[in-house]
Amino acid sequence: MNIAKHSKDLNSRQSQKRRFPDWIKNSSNFLPSILLASLLGTYLDLYFIGKGFYCFPIRPMSTVFSINIAFTLIGLPLLIGVFLYACNKMNSWGIGGLIIILSLLMAVGEKQAETFGLFVHSVSWNHIYSLIGYIPYLTFIYSLYCWSKPG
Repeated sequence: MNIAKHSKDLNSRQSQKRRFPDWIKNSSNFLPSILLASLLGTYLDLYFIGKGFYCFPIRPMSTVFSINIAFTLIGLPLLIGVFLYACNKMNSWGIGGLIIILSLLMAVGEKQAETFGLFVHSVSWNHIYSLIGYIPYLTFIYSLYCWSKPG
């Protein structure tokens, strides 16, 4: 009788499956959008640097890259991943508000990065350009995410 109870306990432990958090299960859904966001961000940086609108005086591998490769390969994908995760938890009004708030924060963040010497804009640059530019950028990335999401 004791052996039967012990056998039943072992079977019940085996049947309990560990569940992965949603962000791990859905991370493959984020990947195409994150990769495109990073690629698009890299090309936009290259374009604006080439036109002389801004530069990154302090950046990794400055002899090889004119862009801040750490931001486009690490910072931007992480930010986009968090953005897409947050969008999954919101309705369309919340997503619209989040896009506007994040665009505003990016413009403010660029201004703050200038005070630390990480970012230098040309005299003709206005930070409203960043605010206006991030709105279609984030909207496009979210739209791609929705389009590529299964089901």
